[in-house]
Amino acid sequence: MQSQTELRNILQRIDHRGYPAYKDTRGSYDFRNYILSIDHVQGDPFASPSKVSVHVRGAAAGFPADLYQMKCRRTALEDYLLRQFGRELEKVSFKAKGSGKSGLLSVSRCGQEVLERTACQLDEKSGDLVLRFEVGFPANGRTVNSRELEKIFFEFLPQCVSRSLFYKALDAKTVKAVADLAEDQEFIRSQLKERGLVAFVADGAVLPRESGVSGRPMKGAVRFESPASLSVELELPHHGKLTGMGIRRGITLIVGGGYHGKSTLLKALELGVYSHISGDGREYVITDDTAVKIRAEDGRSIQKVDISMFISNLPNKKDTKKFCTEDASGSTSQAANVVEAMEAGTQAFLIDEDTSATNFMIRDELMQRVVNREDEPITPFIDRIEELYREYGISTVLVAGSSGSYFHKADCVIQMNQYRPVEITESAKAEAERFPMPPSQPPRQTKPQFARCVKADRAFREDRMKMKTMGRDGISINRDTIDVRYVEQLVDSEQLAALGYLLKYAQCHVFDGKKTMGQAVDYLEKLLAEKGLAAICESSYLPCGLAMPRRQEIFACVNRYRKLMI
Repeated sequence: MQSQTELRNILQRIDHRGYPAYKDTRGSYDFRNYILSIDHVQGDPFASPSKVSVHVRGAAAGFPADLYQMKCRRTALEDYLLRQFGRELEKVSFKAKGSGKSGLLSVSRCGQEVLERTACQLDEKSGDLVLRFEVGFPANGRTVNSRELEKIFFEFLPQCVSRSLFYKALDAKTVKAVADLAEDQEFIRSQLKERGLVAFVADGAVLPRESGVSGRPMKGAVRFESPASLSVELELPHHGKLTGMGIRRGITLIVGGGYHGKSTLLKALELGVYSHISGDGREYVITDDTAVKIRAEDGRSIQKVDISMFISNLPNKKDTKKFCTEDASGSTSQAANVVEAMEAGTQAFLIDEDTSATNFMIRDELMQRVVNREDEPITPFIDRIEELYREYGISTVLVAGSSGSYFHKADCVIQMNQYRPVEITESAKAEAERFPMPPSQPPRQTKPQFARCVKADRAFREDRMKMKTMGRDGISINRDTIDVRYVEQLVDSEQLAALGYLLKYAQCHVFDGKKTMGQAVDYLEKLLAEKGLAAICESSYLPCGLAMPRRQEIFACVNRYRKLMI
């Protein structure tokens, strides 16, 4: 390790030289209160910015141990510090001048969800803190302008660090409230299982969002208020008494007129698998963390998925026990999504009628009379929904706006009326009796097989695999695109970046053709739990832009990668 004086000397020595001279700055430098590490230097002022990290010793950072020794509290504190550091960087970004990305100072942009990220990490034992971010090293043309970089390292950055990464510089009550909220959220999640619930929505929650492209709460929105019949009271470790709507395990139907909040409620449940920051309005909307949003996905790739419990006896004699296609229809894609979610271990399906394949969900009485069951290869979801709960313990929360047949199957019916929920189970069942379900032959009993083995299609070397993410739409590996636009519970592009690294690693070390899909993902999950995201990164430094995905999204990504042999 070198001193800050040595860094200043290097910068003065290389001033006005060619841009590659910046490579001489790589290394670690002691700034007394923290260590500055220049991990990777960009090759050009127009290239991806340089990777830099700040390391603060636990004793200097001074955060009380009770704030970070529990994982949920630690992740929330990391998230809070990252947001604070990001706000400080924004104030000084581009104040240093030059060509291209000169003077850029950026760090991960966090959304409303609290995610475990490589950009900020706290050691659970020592309290040591690491912040990873990007800096555009200044240049005039392609000539080093180290005087501007001196401003960044010796003037701007010390201010940002001192104002955001030391406990004494922060409001102690606010920091404690962040950690306490995380512990309360984790407590609610544990209570779901104990109380037989799929989800909990607190009274006073704000579910509508500012717009279709914003995750922020809508100003002046109607606050959530639970129906008395579904009200649940919890005693949280820090917040104390909290009441809200508990959605019980089984089959729950959400109905109501257009624009009354059905899909808004489902969207909140869908993202309730993650904890949210204070002020989001959905801090206490908590869903079973294995829940999966199921939808139709025309055109997706399906590889050897056993969809026979929903689709069989195809006229072209295609095998539906090992169903393969490069261009799935609405019904086959939704059937595959259901079975793949089962393979991933989900305990709850979240389904919106608007994004589902109609023929997969239901066949009405007239259609059953016109087209004999023997001529229809699809066993609709309505005929399997009870079996899924009875045999597999998988609950379903379904939004329906046009089909009333699911009233016959529902254990609970919630009507959304101007964003306010009303339980109407009894009246809905009474009305349903006036419209009896047509007699039908029970679907044949079949259990999907989860024995698919996954193998890379050729020998891979990680250093020769090019990977990039395309926002939240997809991942490109060696020009092969994995389309995840419709994997709706991926909320951050950094999760996609982590999935890309996971796939690169897995193709070289895990996908050997002997492990089943479940065994391969189990291996990756264990690796991440023990060693973190650093275990799957081949570079000498840990990238700053990775966020932890769920097990369910790892499965989803592998299932959509067309170049794998399954």
